[in-house]
Amino acid sequence: MSTVPRLTALDALHRSLGATMTDFAGWDMPLRYASERDEHNAVRTRAGLFDLSHMGEITVTGPAAAAFLNFALVGNIGTVAVGRARYTMICAEDGGILDDLIVYRLGETEYMVVANAGNAQIVLDALTARAEGFDAEVRDDRDAYALLAVQGPESPAILASVTDADLDGLKYYAGLPGTVAGVPALIARTGYTGEDGFELFVAPEHAERLWKALTEAGASRGLIPCGLSCRDTLRLEAGMPLYGHELTTALTPFDAGLGRVVKFEKEGDFVGREALEAAAGRAETAPPRKLVGLVAEGRRVPRAGFSVVAGGEVVGEVTSGAPSPTLGKPIAMAYVDAAHATPGAEGVGVDIRGSHEPYEVVALPFYKRQK
Repeated sequence: MSTVPRLTALDALHRSLGATMTDFAGWDMPLRYASERDEHNAVRTRAGLFDLSHMGEITVTGPAAAAFLNFALVGNIGTVAVGRARYTMICAEDGGILDDLIVYRLGETEYMVVANAGNAQIVLDALTARAEGFDAEVRDDRDAYALLAVQGPESPAILASVTDADLDGLKYYAGLPGTVAGVPALIARTGYTGEDGFELFVAPEHAERLWKALTEAGASRGLIPCGLSCRDTLRLEAGMPLYGHELTTALTPFDAGLGRVVKFEKEGDFVGREALEAAAGRAETAPPRKLVGLVAEGRRVPRAGFSVVAGGEVVGEVTSGAPSPTLGKPIAMAYVDAAHATPGAEGVGVDIRGSHEPYEVVALPFYKRQK
């Protein structure tokens, strides 16, 4: 049974720009407009404009909103100040990762949880079920927002030209309400590219006006529209995990090397605590496979699911792979046995259709921007 893909408020605009569209988590999204390499390089050196309206916004309000989110998620949400955001995860009872999330504290008793498009319904259902007994309301706000992102070194100057919001005072992982090009927006200094940048949450009916204003404001600074394809290579270079690749229900945050997001010291119980305590203990005694970077010595591109090999044995699995425009070589993230996970480990390769291609093991991320 085929379902009709959902369209963002910018759908007609993407098509008018000649975007190549693709189905992504049930949404019709721009994959690229022209060259994904040019789009990638624009974000690294100038700026790119993204439509991320497929992301899932869930609002949590009420006197017990903080206590509820502390119970429902693995992070300590109660310590997030108003106007700040936190990266966290929602886990199943067995500790498996249901999704990674960003939680914005919009007010004393109001939070916005942003889930990945493919998991938004799962997260919404889990939060709704877990809210029982708490004086808190979970609201599906996916249709209330369009989400635009301006990413890259020129993004602060571009955004500053169309808003009087205090961008200089806006820290990384913070958000503030403001007006951008005459449109009311939540302006967040967050992103998924490894560059400085902003995500702008606006009403869908304002999305097109805002896109056009940003395009105009960014024209002299080299801003171009960017699709999901370069978003993937940008986040891969920056060593950022993607749900369904580096993060799955089969892995706990400790397996993913992201145990730091689990806050056992917070008050009260939380879903998955017992399983995660056990996982944390296991990780200390018998380290799980480690997420590492792999850089190709040749030209062949590793893809998710390919085996990592050493000495004729399978020692890991590639989770994401692509040509890196910044490094000029194919790169991958992979979970690799601890014995072969040290940067510079000898004799590590990837099995690409039967041939063992040599790869260098490196620490993540592949790319770090100059502050």
